[in-house]
Amino acid sequence: MRSRFSFLPALSVATAIVSILLIPDSVSAQRIVLRNVVIHGTQHTNILQPSFVVINDGKIESIGTLDARAKIDQNIDLKGAFLFPGLIALNTALGLSEISGARPTRDIQEVGEYTPDVQSWIAVNPDSDLLPVARANGITYIQPAPKGGMVAGQSGLIALDGWTMEQMAIQKPLALHVYWPSMALNTTPKDKVKDASKWKSLEDQSKERKKKVRELNEFFEDARAYAKSKAAQKDQKSFARNPAWESMLPYVAGELPVMIHADEVRQIKAAVNWGETNQLKIIIAGGRDAWMIADELAEKKVPVLYEHTFTQPVRDSVSYDVHFKAPTILHQAGVPYAIGMGATTFDAALIKNVPYQAAQSIGFGLPREEALKAITLYPAQMIGMADRIGSIDVGKDATFFTADGDILDIRTNVKRVWIAGKEVSLDNRHTRLYEKYKDRPKQN
Repeated sequence: MRSRFSFLPALSVATAIVSILLIPDSVSAQRIVLRNVVIHGTQHTNILQPSFVVINDGKIESIGTLDARAKIDQNIDLKGAFLFPGLIALNTALGLSEISGARPTRDIQEVGEYTPDVQSWIAVNPDSDLLPVARANGITYIQPAPKGGMVAGQSGLIALDGWTMEQMAIQKPLALHVYWPSMALNTTPKDKVKDASKWKSLEDQSKERKKKVRELNEFFEDARAYAKSKAAQKDQKSFARNPAWESMLPYVAGELPVMIHADEVRQIKAAVNWGETNQLKIIIAGGRDAWMIADELAEKKVPVLYEHTFTQPVRDSVSYDVHFKAPTILHQAGVPYAIGMGATTFDAALIKNVPYQAAQSIGFGLPREEALKAITLYPAQMIGMADRIGSIDVGKDATFFTADGDILDIRTNVKRVWIAGKEVSLDNRHTRLYEKYKDRPKQN
């Protein structure tokens, strides 16, 4: 078949390809001045009077000051708009699930109990319609999380801009995901269950739970043994490498965090003790009952990604607003925390609502500045990326967005978004449908 480019000289084709590949770099290398912005989300003091931010080579070069001798490639007057750091959504199915009810569009679940070499970011669909929808509400970075067995695999940090996953993945790997076994026991009598063949006694349930924890311990012990064996090997070229054990090396060494998914208080306690015993760097994801042991978590400095702001209380002995107040309790106790939504396939389409998860807690004692940090700076600190993202500060990536009001107010609209100094489109499925139907002919 004749190439569509066959009429061009080979050198011209190569030159065109190189030019296309260099376009993003040429854009980010510009010095851009954003004028008349009200800056929220700095690590120190917010600038509530109209100021300006200078972007150079994709980084924040200065805030409030400008070298008169510096060449300015682009001047943008934002006319008093609010400027916020790009929002960060950790532990999400976004990009891995498109339509929760359509199995072919879900690529979040892996087969097997122990699959540490699974890399979730590879499966993210760059053309997902849900990514631009989330970006249009200020979400700039996501952590697509794998699911499956006890050790489900690794996640990376994805920027919501780019044509391919190689362009979008800015940190890989980021964390290992461990799903802690349930600590609850089913007390339903055998004659009351629908399928008696699946009924298990309390003793059998307890044995099964202990077996799962024992197998998890053995798995990490084997990973440490592999790491020691590799370190002792003088000739690294002749060492027989195993992909699964290789992927475990940064976690057993404490270099990268293990994100343990646990909600019930007994799960969280067991997971924290296990992480401490094994000298692992852990993060509790979910954390529904974390507020119940906030002092213990604060003492041990265990970070919590809290994902249950709007979860209905599971105990009739607690107040209706217990989950609204949970971030406040964690904050007051000194627990390192962030706010998320969870990694169910249904939640993938709703990640755009992360700001309102944080906003709900403001009415129940959480300071507004803390609520904003819970979806910007604190998740960045949790994953070790606070030197690059999470706040509007000199030297960090120029990732932020403008809005016509407070992003924690559901009435606010995001107007413009920059990721690493590059302005990205806010066009998405919702805006296209709006444009399509706003001028629909009216019936007489």
